[in-house]
Amino acid sequence: MYVERAAEGANEADGPFSAASPVVPSARMGDNVTLARDGAIATVTLNRPERRNSLSDAMLTELAAAFVELRDDAGTRVVIVTGAPPVFSAGADAGLKSSMSADERRQAFGQRKSQFRRLFERANTLLEGLEQATIAMINGHAVGGGWGLTLACDFRWAAAEAQLWIPEVDLGVPLGVASTTRFVRLVGPARAKEIIMECRRYSAAEAQTWGLVHRVVPGASLSKDVHAYADALTRKPFKAMAEVKARINAVARTGTPEVNAMTEGFLDRG
Repeated sequence: MYVERAAEGANEADGPFSAASPVVPSARMGDNVTLARDGAIATVTLNRPERRNSLSDAMLTELAAAFVELRDDAGTRVVIVTGAPPVFSAGADAGLKSSMSADERRQAFGQRKSQFRRLFERANTLLEGLEQATIAMINGHAVGGGWGLTLACDFRWAAAEAQLWIPEVDLGVPLGVASTTRFVRLVGPARAKEIIMECRRYSAAEAQTWGLVHRVVPGASLSKDVHAYADALTRKPFKAMAEVKARINAVARTGTPEVNAMTEGFLDRG
């Protein structure tokens, strides 16, 4: 569901929203995702709190639709991605229960009927390719695909209480190629192997030491701090920001280009 910020229900703890923000028409969709606009800042929220914001096919489809709309929205300069409390996202929707044994969890995960990888990478590619600056506001645990989704954002802010982990190997499946690639780009192959193959939980502070999280703040102030940061980004020249982002992403995908006359210009000899 796409929504706009209403004056009623807004409060100071939610961050620097304006109660007088204009309502911007949005496309109609389901209830798995919300898109709220406040001026030049848009917030996309994974909205399945009863399922810990697990990434169902329907949610991933709606996420992709939200990112498509934002891609063509000239009024949005910064995009925040977050989860409805109490977590960011529990990852792929597999119907797992804490009471299950390890074997039962592997069986349930392996038998799920889903187009997860296809839809997940479609949404992630759209998110990573947005011209706007993007911020993952990790308000709680980010697991598997939930952590992977944050890697497609430009900046990652996390609540100090949040934990992040990749359980796929323990569930008997390999992590998808795209998320694996992003981990390798960000932390190198040795650390990526540790994160993906060990399947252990990491605190937000540990993730920050590796560059997987940019800022760690108390959960109570996360929304306010992230929105203040987003507001600061909206004040920067958008074209320069968008072009630099595109160049950095291109270099990250292809490696550092050779610096020569073709990239730096020819000497003017008249």
